[in-house]
Amino acid sequence: MPYSDPERARDYFREYRRLRRGGDARSTPCSTRLPSEFRLETAGDVIALLENQVETVLEDEKAGALEKARCIGYLASVSLKAIECGNLAARLEALEAVLKSRNGRQP
Repeated sequence: MPYSDPERARDYFREYRRLRRGGDARSTPCSTRLPSEFRLETAGDVIALLENQVETVLEDEKAGALEKARCIGYLASVSLKAIECGNLAARLEALEAVLKSRNGRQP
């Protein structure tokens, strides 16, 4: 149980069920609700967001060179992981297509 107080638990689950009935399948009552255009669903979405963040870091005049280097290094490592995931997803979809076509030909 997420809360030791049963009343708080009831309040949480009541709000959780209300969100689900409203069609929000991703948010929880304790998280910040984001508009759907800000939600990341694919590796491409993550990469686009990271590109924007790198530009923001580079344009920041208050940050020093070392801070910028650390931040951009971290964002680059996250970007590489997102690119790898995107490539893996594309390869998996291609493999699934081949397997479905083989199953379609054989009785």
